[in-house]
Amino acid sequence: MAATGSSPGVRTIDDTTRGDGQERPSLPPKILPTDRLLEVVRRSLEDDKAIDPVFISLEGKTEIADWMVVATGTSSRHITTMAEKLLERMKQAGHEAVSAEGLGDPRANWILVDAGDVIVHLFRAETRAFYDLEKLWSLLPPARAVAARA
Repeated sequence: MAATGSSPGVRTIDDTTRGDGQERPSLPPKILPTDRLLEVVRRSLEDDKAIDPVFISLEGKTEIADWMVVATGTSSRHITTMAEKLLERMKQAGHEAVSAEGLGDPRANWILVDAGDVIVHLFRAETRAFYDLEKLWSLLPPARAVAARA
């Protein structure tokens, strides 16, 4: 730890540097096991009255995550509040590796919460219908792909 003096008679300790002036490597964020993380997401969405939450296993489809969750809110404020509470509940449960996209937009139509193994998409109804992520990531191949193989 390096001691620094910001003003005469005041001494602060800066524990981000080592005695040799090198920065100390940061510790990796704490993460929850996937099943526990899914339970936190499920409870949070249920508590906040999310509409039609769908849990999609991404196993064998991609390496970006293990699960995707899609849910609808009644308004921009509703999905913003759901996202803020979800972030808070994940951190309270001990999952530190979480971020969100779209929270700063006052007209939020879509907020993405990235918790590593679980990605949560919170939509307004019309935006969810337009992007239709459930269909995109479904287990059933699209009719075009089936027809192309015939």
